[in-house]
Amino acid sequence: MYDEDDLAEIRESRDEWESETRDPLLDRHGERKERFATVSNLQIDDLYTPNDVADLDYEEDLGFPGEFPYTRGVYPTMYRGRTWTMRQFAGFGTAEETNERFHFLVENGQTGLSTAFDMPSLMGKDSDDPLSDGEVGKEGVAVDTLRDMEILFDGIDIGDVTTSFTINPSAPVVYAMYVALADQRGVSREQIGGTFQNDMLKEFIAQKEWVIPPEPSLKLVTDTVEFAAAETPRIRPISVSGYHIREAGSTAVQELAFTLADGFAYVEDAVERGMDVDEFAPQLSFFFNSHNSIFEEVAKFRAARRIYARVMDEWYGAEDERSKQLKFHTQTAGQSLTAQQPLNNIVRVTIQALAGVLGGTQSLHTNSFDEAMALPSEEAVRVALRTQQIIAEESGAADSVDPLAGSFMVESLTDEVEAETMAYIEEIKEMGDGSVRDGVLAGIEEGYFHREIQDASYEYQERVEEGEEVVVGVNKYSSDEDTETDLLHVSDEVQQRQLARLDEVKAERDDEAVEAALDELRETIENEENVMPVLVDAVKAYATMGEIMDVFEAKYGAYREKIGLA
Repeated sequence: MYDEDDLAEIRESRDEWESETRDPLLDRHGERKERFATVSNLQIDDLYTPNDVADLDYEEDLGFPGEFPYTRGVYPTMYRGRTWTMRQFAGFGTAEETNERFHFLVENGQTGLSTAFDMPSLMGKDSDDPLSDGEVGKEGVAVDTLRDMEILFDGIDIGDVTTSFTINPSAPVVYAMYVALADQRGVSREQIGGTFQNDMLKEFIAQKEWVIPPEPSLKLVTDTVEFAAAETPRIRPISVSGYHIREAGSTAVQELAFTLADGFAYVEDAVERGMDVDEFAPQLSFFFNSHNSIFEEVAKFRAARRIYARVMDEWYGAEDERSKQLKFHTQTAGQSLTAQQPLNNIVRVTIQALAGVLGGTQSLHTNSFDEAMALPSEEAVRVALRTQQIIAEESGAADSVDPLAGSFMVESLTDEVEAETMAYIEEIKEMGDGSVRDGVLAGIEEGYFHREIQDASYEYQERVEEGEEVVVGVNKYSSDEDTETDLLHVSDEVQQRQLARLDEVKAERDDEAVEAALDELRETIENEENVMPVLVDAVKAYATMGEIMDVFEAKYGAYREKIGLA
């Protein structure tokens, strides 16, 4: 993109600048630190010039927004047409309480819903299971049966609003409940829209919420992909999630590499089942973390689009342009939030949200300033939502498509992140003898991902302990003053109310119809057929989350027992 003679002249001018302008000042005052680096420890140079991006090919590497390789965004107009979806995470207590929070958020300008589930629901347990005691409604909303789903979306037009569901082992059951709710309300399955996280590979890599082993878990995910392509074209059945990989302590490069590898593993599994890549790939979505190093995060998002477009085109033969467009949700970094001086978190979240916007996210969740201590209060949620609205309406960051393109620093970082990410993906592919899917499964089995993330997490914490990585209010600028804030508390009465509703549903339902549905599920699993149509019938009979998940566990065995954690 640059003339060789011009580059040589710039190199000569830079050398002259260093010796005559910079070095004399350094001799007198020095710099704040010996080494400058991102949160992920990528070194940052003091100055970037065209020589740092001399190999950049504009058409091949950047192009234009809405065109291959989508480095500059998946839509031609990006936020000039419409802003990203503002999707604040919400869920606590019973379905009634979360429904009330949903309405509060919509009334305050939120443009999409996002559902948090409690730990029993996440793990496929009913609220009356002994293991659920003390956890019902504490980390999210409790959902045992279709009755809870009916209440959760009371007064909400599910044919109009899109909803994200952050759930994994039991995602097929919740997906079936949402489809059943649409059928019940007379809303076309083709009309309902939203996203299910449903990314089991990352659970075995980072978050550790699982019920059955990796391979049958992958089979269930592919069942939902196949069902979504045929029945619910506006539903994204997987949100391939790097967020939790980053929260576990990975670097930005590891987050991107392991997430994309998981995504390609799902692609390969669906293709092996006999699906055409263009039949399902347009419905895939991704979910990334946005941390404090604003330029590293922007580079990560831009590199993600470029890698995905090229790999889907060259490795998997995608022809539909939508199959090559990486679309993603972003959440600000939960692990960056501090309990000390919690109002500082508002600033952190603003920087992280801005990085997501400058990086071209399709939807965004901004964490609340009190989330290091408890579920967010209404005041904190409102501030988090207003942060997005101020960025969208007041900052000007949404007024131009990919405004940082052409920055020598950003383009250089984008290239660096891309190169290091592809090196990881090629290594994983090699572990699977040419298959990314088999490489991911082998990496899970052999502890490869755990070791990589653990090493990165340890190195980061070491930098914090040594003061090399500053955390304001924690290892620098700390204060002894009381900075406590009002927190949201979930009453113990929630569990009793949820148990009462579950008892009522069990008393009113047709037990023979439930048992017949569960028997049909057992037969479908035994025949290795797609379970989703049968799950929809089961939840319509008001079979519970736990009853359904117990069938899978009985067939495949509990993964905790397999790896000796039971």
